[in-house]
Amino acid sequence: MEGLRNTAALIGRILISVIFLWSGFGKVSNFGGTVGYITSVGLPVPEVAAVIAIIVELLGGLCLLVGFQARLAALAIAIFTIAAGFSFHTNFGDMTQMIMFFKNLAIAGGALQIFAFGPGAFSVDKGR
Repeated sequence: MEGLRNTAALIGRILISVIFLWSGFGKVSNFGGTVGYITSVGLPVPEVAAVIAIIVELLGGLCLLVGFQARLAALAIAIFTIAAGFSFHTNFGDMTQMIMFFKNLAIAGGALQIFAFGPGAFSVDKGR
C-alpha cells in the first residue's frame, strides 16, 4: 500500500504542477497580454502582479513537480489559486467563469493536501 500511496502522490504532484508550469510559460511568452488581462479586472500594479504570478506558477510548479520544498510550494500555490479565483472568476452568471472558480478551489484543495501530508517518497524532499 505504501508504494501505491507514494506513486499516487507523485502523479498528483505532476498533474497539479502541469497547469502552473503551462500557465507560467504562457504569461512569460505573452507578458503584455497578461498585464492587460490583470488591468481589465482592476487589480493594482498589474505589472508587479504579473511578475508575482509568473514566479508563483513557474517556481511553485517546478518545486511541486520535483518535490522540493513541496509543502511550502503547495501552500503558496493554494493561496495564489484562491486569490486568482476571487480576482478573476466571480462572474457566476457566466457558467465558464463559475466552473473556473470552482476549478481553482479544487486545485487549492489538492495543493493543501500536499501541504498537509507531504510530497510522498518519490520527491527531492524525502531524499534530503
